[in-house]
Amino acid sequence: MTQPNTEQHVDGNALAGPLAEVFAVDVTAAVERCMDCGRTGPVATLRVYQRAPGLVARCPGCDGVVLRLVRGPDKTWLDLKGTMSLQIPLAGSG
Repeated sequence: MTQPNTEQHVDGNALAGPLAEVFAVDVTAAVERCMDCGRTGPVATLRVYQRAPGLVARCPGCDGVVLRLVRGPDKTWLDLKGTMSLQIPLAGSG
């Protein structure tokens, strides 16, 4: 079981700018499913820690790592192995 993290965090909206550089849609509105506990919710509700070498987003339900994003000068690394699925709404659909 993952130990609770006591560091200060911000919400998943902190991922909007960095993820906009990678995706053509606002991924913070996407619904993710946590690999550890199965919780679903918008990416904007994740707890994002910014003190690491990149951004680390944790599930508010179980504190499991859902995604990691690290930006370099000419590359971005996105690790989604803590995400079971990512449902992304497309512009103009609905």
